[in-house]
Amino acid sequence: MKKLDWYILSRFIGTFVYALSLLLVIVIVFDISEKIEDFIRTKPTFGQIIFDYYLNFIPYFANLFSHLFTFIAVIFFTSRMAARTEIVAILSSGVSFNRFLRPYMIGAGIIALGSLFLNNWVIPHANQGRLDFEEKFVRNHYDYQARNIHRQIEPGTYTYMEGFNTSLKTGYKFSMERFKDNQMYYRMNADHITWDSLRGVWKIYDYNIRIFKDLKEKMRFGQELDTVIPLNVKDFTQRTIFIEAMNYTELNKFIDEQTMKGADNVEELKVAKQSRIAFPFSTFILTLIGVSLASRKVRGGIGMHIGLGLLISFSYILFMTVTSVFAQKGVTSAIVAVWIPNFVYLLLALFLLRKAPK
Repeated sequence: MKKLDWYILSRFIGTFVYALSLLLVIVIVFDISEKIEDFIRTKPTFGQIIFDYYLNFIPYFANLFSHLFTFIAVIFFTSRMAARTEIVAILSSGVSFNRFLRPYMIGAGIIALGSLFLNNWVIPHANQGRLDFEEKFVRNHYDYQARNIHRQIEPGTYTYMEGFNTSLKTGYKFSMERFKDNQMYYRMNADHITWDSLRGVWKIYDYNIRIFKDLKEKMRFGQELDTVIPLNVKDFTQRTIFIEAMNYTELNKFIDEQTMKGADNVEELKVAKQSRIAFPFSTFILTLIGVSLASRKVRGGIGMHIGLGLLISFSYILFMTVTSVFAQKGVTSAIVAVWIPNFVYLLLALFLLRKAPK
């Protein structure tokens, strides 16, 4: 590391932290104005607002847009260096453009690795506190809206409910079928089932059970039955947003469980998983684009560079949003949808790198 490296790296990280801090102040002010009525209505203490909510809110939001603010920081301070003819002096002294890029890539690596670690292991823990606070003091009562709910609760065991009431923790028009060697040997039908949280069992009402064995059929009827069914009530009483509170290992396990159950949100979960890796990786690509654009001294100066940088930033966000929707609708796989924007913008970065002043 030479003096030039330390100079660029310190300007890079310093501008990034400064720009992100300004954004966080603005976001917190707007968030307070939006939620002030909820705080007055639900009456959380000042300590709960500060320590349970905003101290957990800040790292979540900072990491959410860290890759884009890396890009804006690179555009801002590199264009200032170009306007002061510092880059011309550096390249004229015999420093190659690839050597000039080294401290930028080191800075991008620091931010990307930090974001990757925070995104998958640290921030989910902070999100748990933030989401718990929002459930208690901000959000309205959650109702499970899905109808005709099909689940594979364990290999060979399938359940169906016409609907589920989250307040009563009750499912209606319930049925459960069990298969072995592609043959159904057990079927239960019930008018409704209710979760008994005190005893940890499901209570089944107005049921009939049919058991098939050796070409014979046995039937049972009853008004009420307590039974253990591997059906997790949290699947119906928690919002999907709580995946933000899962670390990488927990999210992988949850995806496997939801896939086995045949849940309809599996692609959404896979998009969230891939995004946790793709967004930090995009820091390198956006940094390369930023340096290639802003290193050339142009008539429009800093304003021209920042305007073009914002246009590329918003186009990246839009592209990522569109491809993510394709994955959630089953048009393409999650890994392809999330990584296509990085691949396209990597090609753009390489093109701009060739056009950059050498």
